Amino acid sequence: MTEYTFQDFKSDQEVRWCPGCGDHAVLAALQRVMPRVCEAKGCRKEDIVVVSGIGCSSRLPYYMDTYGFHSIHGRATAIATGIKVANPDLVVWQACGDGDALAIGGNHFIHAVRRNVDLNIILFNNQIYGLTKGQYSPTSRFGAITKTSPYGTVEPPFNPGSLVLGSKGTFFARSLDSELKLNEEIMLAAAVHKGTSVMEMLTNCVIFNDGAHKTISDRATRADRTIVLKDGEKMIFGKDRDKGLVLDGLKLKVVTIGKDGYTEDDILTHDSRSDNLGLHTMLADMKYPEYPVALGIIRNVEAVTYDSAVREQVGEVTARSRIRCMDDLLCSGSVWEVK
Repeated sequence: MTEYTFQDFKSDQEVRWCPGCGDHAVLAALQRVMPRVCEAKGCRKEDIVVVSGIGCSSRLPYYMDTYGFHSIHGRATAIATGIKVANPDLVVWQACGDGDALAIGGNHFIHAVRRNVDLNIILFNNQIYGLTKGQYSPTSRFGAITKTSPYGTVEPPFNPGSLVLGSKGTFFARSLDSELKLNEEIMLAAAVHKGTSVMEMLTNCVIFNDGAHKTISDRATRADRTIVLKDGEKMIFGKDRDKGLVLDGLKLKVVTIGKDGYTEDDILTHDSRSDNLGLHTMLADMKYPEYPVALGIIRNVEAVTYDSAVREQVGEVTARSRIRCMDDLLCSGSVWEVK
């Protein structure tokens, strides 16, 4: 099998995102992890296709030296689904923004998750429409001042994690654009996962929504305001690693280890592979300041994929069908001979 390097997945196109845009870091992580993806899946570069819709993030296929398809606004998931079902051996990635995927493309998005199509969806979430110059999106924070909400938005935002898990998604992860190592780990796990893998990347738009995630992304306070979840490890966070999550009845609770009788043994252990949808949803829903924002792989469970079910059904129907060629089809049913 061909051994690839990071450079093998960089196209000859000039990257045209604004200097400082968080999309650069996500692209770098994807290009860097691709050799590992090919090794893990036993695939070639020619087996990979990247699909996008419309938006700043949707330029990504041009920057990957793989096959690509730049579709129309909101329809990337539909195109990606068609590619995977028609060409099941392809490894299909999708790049989309919070507007592209969750507004005009919302129905395609939730139904791909519901069907569990074997796609790897990178959702760039900068909480704004960037390419069309600063309108608020489905994830813009309540009260955000934008070009289309000059007095502040009056609608609550989507939480992509809640949307995915509410659709019984099998894989959901979240990260910050600057967390390159964590992003590579997430992308590799997503590629290996069989089913719809949704990776929410919290990206910064330096032009129209600069600092959208600064509450949790600032390096000085990040450790106290986020928690990186890892399978088999205690849900501990904080600059001094002295805070943790416990269950208090049916709710999560932040406690300080060594205070009020809480010890490290009381802290929850993360298990993304247990089919505990309720706990995974609570983790995905956590918001600062009441809770740390969960990063890493939150859910990663197995289920039948849509594309494999379609292939199996086609095989069963073909096996018992009497029609094997066009002549069989034309001579089937009610036929008569004209003399």
